[in-house]
Amino acid sequence: MKIRAQTALLPDGWAQNVVVSVDSTGHIRQVTPDGEPGSAYGVDVLLPALSNVHSHTFQRAMAGLTERRGPEGRDSFWTWRVLMFRFLDVLEPDEVEAIAAFAFMEMLEAGFGSVAEFHYLHHAQGGQSYDDIGELSGRIFAAAATSGIGLTMLPVLYEQGGLDGRPLAGGQQRFGNDLARFEKLLSRIQSQIGAHSSDTGLGIAPHSLRAVPPEHIEHMLRMLPQGPVHMHIAEQEQEIVEVEGALGQRPVDWLTSHCEVNSRWCLIHATHMTEQETANLARSGAVAGLCPVTEANLGDGIFNAVHYLEAEGRFGIGSDSNIRISTVEELRQLEYSQRLLHRQRAVLAPAGGSVGRTLYDGALAGGAQALGRPSGSIQPGMLADMIALDASRFAGFAQDDGILDGFLFTGDKNAVMDVWSAGRHMVRRGRHIRRKAIAKQYEQTLSKVRQRL
Repeated sequence: MKIRAQTALLPDGWAQNVVVSVDSTGHIRQVTPDGEPGSAYGVDVLLPALSNVHSHTFQRAMAGLTERRGPEGRDSFWTWRVLMFRFLDVLEPDEVEAIAAFAFMEMLEAGFGSVAEFHYLHHAQGGQSYDDIGELSGRIFAAAATSGIGLTMLPVLYEQGGLDGRPLAGGQQRFGNDLARFEKLLSRIQSQIGAHSSDTGLGIAPHSLRAVPPEHIEHMLRMLPQGPVHMHIAEQEQEIVEVEGALGQRPVDWLTSHCEVNSRWCLIHATHMTEQETANLARSGAVAGLCPVTEANLGDGIFNAVHYLEAEGRFGIGSDSNIRISTVEELRQLEYSQRLLHRQRAVLAPAGGSVGRTLYDGALAGGAQALGRPSGSIQPGMLADMIALDASRFAGFAQDDGILDGFLFTGDKNAVMDVWSAGRHMVRRGRHIRRKAIAKQYEQTLSKVRQRL
């Protein structure tokens, strides 16, 4: 397969009339600026595709159901979480698959080429075991295959309801595993991966310091000595208070003091950090997994992005609750939150630099690292995760970095015309090639689920 772009973003900058050749394994074989088009598929602007570092796909079907103020008049992440537990407790396996396929399809249409699925829904209602411990992980793999998105599966260990060791209750019971059962689940998922596309990845995810006894984290790491490690941390101020009371340190401080946090790690949210924690996280080489749209929706707070980037910290973006799946809006919200916090403009770019280019480059590199995926740039040997934009959407903007400024600050997913994931051409002329069937199954599922709420 060959693609010819009028303009393309390559590792050494913007180039014109670029021909990209992709081999049968989904890897880029050759990149030729000023190349001859031949029979190549023509596009306007070609970019590397972003990786989605954090997703709970089942929550896509909740979108819009929690936007009513509660009777006590003070809603928060914690009240939202109660509704989320109640929602997930009605889902059946085929419904989990249909919702995931729809969310994955929307990610591709938004310009994500791959996703890390933070998979903590393991069991039936009440925590009852399925005959196959990998029943629901198999559904996520099936949904990824239907959509064509690149997947890094992150099975989640979730053992307790809080730092006091209280047992799981209600919808949480569907998450629960002890170390022994988690090891069986991980082994089952490793066997499932062999049946899926060769670019499928695997990591592990201790849910949080609230849900996993701290002494069990090292046990988890020994189960999978290589590959990504993702963990929720420091999302809520109440969480900070609870962790500090139980462990004597703030969450990021405790983790970087007691675990070898390095480039394998992706710390999700890390919203509430001291300046020292910010510097330590940046120094570790880990990725901060930021989900600005969800963080705003839940009222979490604002990430310390200015000081983190000044310390050369790495970041990626994720769609988390999937209330709104948009690469553009995640990056735009990240910058706009900083503008509101600091009452300045163009906050996250270096002096004289493009905000769009800064954000896009950072999210490309951090996302690929967080997923353990050889992607994030258009060069030989990398997976062909790429998106094509409609240049007419940015008519009048400057060329080169101005394209990214226009895309992120004036655009939306309608500018995304084509998307390839490991060479799979899943979005063509702005529409997923299986949209009709996936959307029909999702609509039928949503109707059934909402009748049971």
